[in-house]
Amino acid sequence: MKKVYRLEDLDCANCAAKMERSIAKIDGVKSVSVSFMAQRMSIEADDDNFENIMDEVVKKCKKVEPDCKIIR
Repeated sequence: MKKVYRLEDLDCANCAAKMERSIAKIDGVKSVSVSFMAQRMSIEADDDNFENIMDEVVKKCKKVEPDCKIIR
């Protein structure tokens, strides 16, 4: 399954790159792209476990950028 999410309060391109690298390491994630300029995240992951993967994505993002929100 592939979905695109809007991001709020992503402050810098470096943080976006850190989030992307961190999310890519999660089991079940096939591809991820975090765009600072567009304030968007595109993620492709296993259909069976997508919601659990997204919960982990939110945790990883909060570690890198505590103020950033993923609009689901």
